[in-house]
Amino acid sequence: MVSPVAARADGEAIRAALATIPDPELPVVTIEELGILGHVARDGPRVRVELHPTFVACPATELIRDAVVARVAALVPGVAADVAFVYDPPWSTDRISDRGRERLAAAGIAPPGPATGLVTLDQPVACPFCGSRRTRLENAFGPTPCRAIRWCPDCRQPFEQLKAL
Repeated sequence: MVSPVAARADGEAIRAALATIPDPELPVVTIEELGILGHVARDGPRVRVELHPTFVACPATELIRDAVVARVAALVPGVAADVAFVYDPPWSTDRISDRGRERLAAAGIAPPGPATGLVTLDQPVACPFCGSRRTRLENAFGPTPCRAIRWCPDCRQPFEQLKAL
């Protein structure tokens, strides 16, 4: 039997539940804080969820889809989630919320600057540990396509930078 709360769960309630799903590659932020979670709407026994992947070939898309489907099933038994990946408009780092940027920095990952349409790595980047802007690029290729590795000569700490896209 479906609980009365679950039976009344509308798109906003379902979106609120989905908003807490952590990103599989950057678990310090949620899919909403990264701007991946798009429109959510319930239509009877179905929920349409739009996701904006960070990259077309992002390896985490299926993990995120599975987490969304499982969360909808747990919140509203008997209701199916139709997950659609949306590429128009494309995701950009401008979609990351202020809270998401704060949480990235607190985890030692430099949040991106404004998106310019091109990946630029020669701009000054503040160290998330000491705030110095004298950091330098060590490697344009970090653990995922959206991250680079930088080094701070002031606090002598390496750190990841989320690339502005």
